Amino acid sequence: MSASIAPSRTPAADMVWIPGGTFFMGSDHHYPEEAPQHQVRVDGFWMDRYPVTNAMFSRFVNATGYLTLAEMAPRAEDYPGALPEMLHPGSIVFQQPSHPVDLRICTWWDFVLGADWRHPTGPQSSVEGLENHPVVHVAYRDVEAYAKWAGKDLPSEAEWEFAARGGLDRAEFAWGNKLCPEGQHLANTWQGEFPWQSLRGDGYERTSPVDAFPANGYGISDMIGNVWEWTADWYEKGHAAIHKGACCVPRNPRGGREEASFDPSQARIKIPRKVLKGGSHLCAPNYCRRYRPAARFAHPVDTSTCHIGFRCILRSHIQQFPMNLVAGVISPIRDEIGKLAATAVIRTARNYFLSREMHEFADRQKREELASPVPVYNPEPEI
Repeated sequence: MSASIAPSRTPAADMVWIPGGTFFMGSDHHYPEEAPQHQVRVDGFWMDRYPVTNAMFSRFVNATGYLTLAEMAPRAEDYPGALPEMLHPGSIVFQQPSHPVDLRICTWWDFVLGADWRHPTGPQSSVEGLENHPVVHVAYRDVEAYAKWAGKDLPSEAEWEFAARGGLDRAEFAWGNKLCPEGQHLANTWQGEFPWQSLRGDGYERTSPVDAFPANGYGISDMIGNVWEWTADWYEKGHAAIHKGACCVPRNPRGGREEASFDPSQARIKIPRKVLKGGSHLCAPNYCRRYRPAARFAHPVDTSTCHIGFRCILRSHIQQFPMNLVAGVISPIRDEIGKLAATAVIRTARNYFLSREMHEFADRQKREELASPVPVYNPEPEI
């Protein structure tokens, strides 16, 4: 099927035309939620060349006065069982263990008071010198607000995956079929034994500049690794809902249903989840091999972390880019952005990190480590 013809005018600096077309979405060879591989068609669209950076997000905040969810204190009524001392602004931060751990028990995350986009690892940290790194600690409502202010949108999962492939249909990675061709690292991922041993073969401990690695075939950078990226689609496990009964190639699919996105293991907590794409600097061969275009991950809309960011798109057939932004003038904030912050859902994927149960579990883990000096290492089973 022929690709969409690019419009004659670029809507804004650092946006790239993605021509659209038909491609094979998903994979039958890795994690079950990526299956089945199936054909999808997307129309052409503009995409940000890079993820939204700290500098870009700072301009948005300075122009609007926007507060992210991580900068708001959780309310006790939204977090049943939360410890009072944890009901303060904060976000989820990776804490590297000093030795091998049991990978079946996720103990390397912590809800850090005072962590937010300006303070990525905690209140004593800052983004000084990280202006060209991707912004992190942004929940879904935060990225929606930024996109609305910028006159843009968030990509669907299909749009994101098509763009990430860079024209290499059915390739394993965004650059071909080898993770490190000729020993070259082409994305910021984890080298070493996750989560305790970071060898930094790609040169980075945490996030990296958004232009640190080569662009893909469409000229967009940092689609793989560095930070996960939000998409607009509700999560459903697998692509069966899209694929089942299709009489023809689906065009511009928009993922699952909100009511089907809840985590089945959290029956009491009804927080919808969106699809994340691209993997992050914490994805490793021994644990999370999701540094591939087909990979996908479910994430609650209320939860921000140190390894999730985003980028925006512009659909030429339904959006008109604001002329004041084309001219390089910052758009005034729209009233709706304030409403987004006021009505944002802030319960409770974070609930576990705020709860007494989590802290009691951490205490038990520490006692077990002291009682058993030989750590357990259980690599993720090969798929």
